[in-house]
Amino acid sequence: MEPDLLIRTEGRAGRLTLNRPKALNALTHEICLETTAALERWRDDPTVSLVILDGAGERAFCSGGDIAQVTAAGKQGDYAMGRDFWRDEYRMNRLLATYPKPIVSFLHGFVMGGGVGYGCHIPHRVVGETTQMAMPECGIGMIPDVGGTYLLGRAPGQLGLYLALTAARMGPGDAIHAGFANRFLPEAEWDATKAALCETGDLDALPVRHTPESPMAAEQSRIDRLFGQPTMPAIIAALEGDDSPLARSALKAIRRNSPLSMACTLAMLRPAPLTLEEALKQEYRWTWRSMEHGDFIEGVRAQILDKDRNPTWKHPAPGAVTEAEVAAMLAPLGADELTF
Repeated sequence: MEPDLLIRTEGRAGRLTLNRPKALNALTHEICLETTAALERWRDDPTVSLVILDGAGERAFCSGGDIAQVTAAGKQGDYAMGRDFWRDEYRMNRLLATYPKPIVSFLHGFVMGGGVGYGCHIPHRVVGETTQMAMPECGIGMIPDVGGTYLLGRAPGQLGLYLALTAARMGPGDAIHAGFANRFLPEAEWDATKAALCETGDLDALPVRHTPESPMAAEQSRIDRLFGQPTMPAIIAALEGDDSPLARSALKAIRRNSPLSMACTLAMLRPAPLTLEEALKQEYRWTWRSMEHGDFIEGVRAQILDKDRNPTWKHPAPGAVTEAEVAAMLAPLGADELTF
C-alpha cells in the first residue's frame, strides 16, 4: 500500500506529494508530522536546493484536514486528539512559512482549509486552470484556521471577510488577486516545470505567464460596501438590501453557517492579525475550545458525516451571539497556549 505522503529527493529538489487522491488528499495528523520531519531533515542538506509540494490525482491538491477521527473522539469527550492534531498542524504551517530554502507549491483542483495552510504560506504558489480555492470552515462550525485569518486579513478591502463568511470559491485569477497565490501556469506545463526545478534547483525554471482575470476583483467595490458593516446583523441587512447575484449567494451561505463561528471570525479579522504566528496562536485558542464549547462537532455531523445539511447550532441567529461569548472563545489558554 502506498504511503499517504510521498517523500523523496529528485535531483536538486526535495519533493512532498500528498497521496490520498480518493480522500481528495485530506491532511492527517501523520502527514503533518511527516512533512515537518522531512523539512527539518532537508533544512541543512546541501544536496537539496528547494522543495516542491503537490498532490496526487486530478481532483485536488488538498481538500482540507481529515477531521472524521477527531470528531469521533470529540463526541466521546476526548478533545486531546483534535488539540494535538491542530497544534502540530499549525507548527507545520509556520515551518513552511519560515523555511530557509525556497518552496514551490502546485495548487490544482480543490485547495481548501488545511490545503490552504499546506500550500499558501510559502513564497512561490502556482495555480492553474482547475484551481478552486476556499475557506469553508464557518459552514462546519469552525473558523478559518491554519493561518487562514492571516491570509484573509491581508486580502484587498473586505474580500477576506467575504471569503471567510461565504466560502466563496476562488478560481486562479481570484486566488492571485486575494493574495493566496502569486503565479499562474497552464497545467499542461506543470510536469516540465517540476522536472526543470528538480534538475536545476533554480527558481528561474518557473515560467512567467499572463494572470487570468479575477471575477472577484470586478466585484471588489460591492464586496467592500456590503461587508464593511460593523456587525453580522448589519452585514446581513446590507446583503438583504442588495439584489445582485453576489449578495443573494452570500446571504444563502451566511444563513447556513454557525452564528458563533461567524461572530468569532469577524472579531478575529477586525483587527486582522499582524503576523502568521499571531494568527495561529489566536486560531489555536479557538480550535482548542471548538469541540467542547463551539459548534464544530455538530457542524461536522451535519455537513460531512450524516450529510443531512441540517445542523442545530448553539445560537438561533448571528445577532444572538454576545461579545462575552466571542471573548471567551478567544481568551488566552495559559499553559495550553500554542508555542513554536
